Amino acid sequence: MRPTRMRLLFHCLRDAQSPSAGDQFQGAHSMPKTTVATLLQQKGQRKWVQVHVDTAAEAAAAETAGITVLSCEADHTLPAIRAAAPSALISAGMPHGSSATPDEAVRAAFDALRRGADAIYCSHSPRFIEAMAREGIPVTGHVGLVPNLAAWTGFRAIGRLAPEALSVLRKAKDIENAGAAFLEVEVVPVQLADHITRATPMITMGMGCGSVCDTQYLFSCDVLGTNTGHYPRHSKRYADLAALEAELQQKRIAAFRAFADDVTRAGYPERRHEVWMDEAEAEAFARAAAAL
Repeated sequence: MRPTRMRLLFHCLRDAQSPSAGDQFQGAHSMPKTTVATLLQQKGQRKWVQVHVDTAAEAAAAETAGITVLSCEADHTLPAIRAAAPSALISAGMPHGSSATPDEAVRAAFDALRRGADAIYCSHSPRFIEAMAREGIPVTGHVGLVPNLAAWTGFRAIGRLAPEALSVLRKAKDIENAGAAFLEVEVVPVQLADHITRATPMITMGMGCGSVCDTQYLFSCDVLGTNTGHYPRHSKRYADLAALEAELQQKRIAAFRAFADDVTRAGYPERRHEVWMDEAEAEAFARAAAAL
């Protein structure tokens, strides 16, 4: 697919379906829907904040905070995340290797769109992206540090040297020519991210490459401090929910231990926790039961 065909595709993209059911977590539902067309029309005019969320609660919190570009996994959590953040544009991740052929990828992508995604993240080769784009499916490609492909690069910044930077640029062009609407650019030098962003009609989603991309993208586990492992250099914690969760877990343990001890000491259940028959009914039951 040549660049001219890709640009034509951009003009033909339609908004994804609205959620069919509500959810216990409610976002800022009065906000206008952020669409693929919205971002493409405003490229170069504004920057968008983007968060990868794992739960409906995180999605609702992000939308209420005014963050309406989200990513998530295309798994069982997707419908609840969609319902919790109806105004958000959601790029749902197709698990790497889940589709062995472009046709399988198209079917999986349509299924994710039906379940609430607006775009499909795909770290497969450009031929998979092109197959989806030909069917009008907005696709998010990925260059730079691609965790699913880190066996070839390791987990490091990509493109510090000119030859490797040119390789990243070529991959970005291949993804553009395949018809992708979005491009995640992860942990590359600022100069390279800036060049890619200026040279492509795709919306660039920047993580760990300065402030030059069209979106500024972080994972919720880093923002919220729920990550109990390594925090990457580009991350920044704005809360320490891991500490709160550890405290909450200790309270769970204490409550369960108190319950078990109460049962052992015959302190639970008390009379107020039980249901008893009237004495006459109990006697009638006993007589009838004895006759069985």
